[in-house]
Amino acid sequence: MSKACCHEENHKAETESCPYCSGKHKERTDTEYKDLMNRLKRIEGQVRGVEGMVENGAYCTDILMQVSAITSALNSFNKVLLGNHLRTCVAENIRSGNDEIIDELASTLQKLMK
Repeated sequence: MSKACCHEENHKAETESCPYCSGKHKERTDTEYKDLMNRLKRIEGQVRGVEGMVENGAYCTDILMQVSAITSALNSFNKVLLGNHLRTCVAENIRSGNDEIIDELASTLQKLMK
């Protein structure tokens, strides 16, 4: 599960920790990867659409409705990712006796719920 940081270019020194991630990595199944990437591509398209709306002077409430759709899509992405995390990372850590994962999960949930 251990790979080099996905944000390696942001490190000034090899010992510096990444400000963007925990340094942990996960091997995803092809299905999981494709599902997450499809969702992100769809969200990216929605964001580009809103950008175009702003550039073209679209009416405020029309933009707000599109932003609301993006927020819903991001929430759905988080739900899928959290479910995958619980079924794989959390379950594997608990099975191997690493109860620290519970504190990590609690901290993550607190951040998601603010």
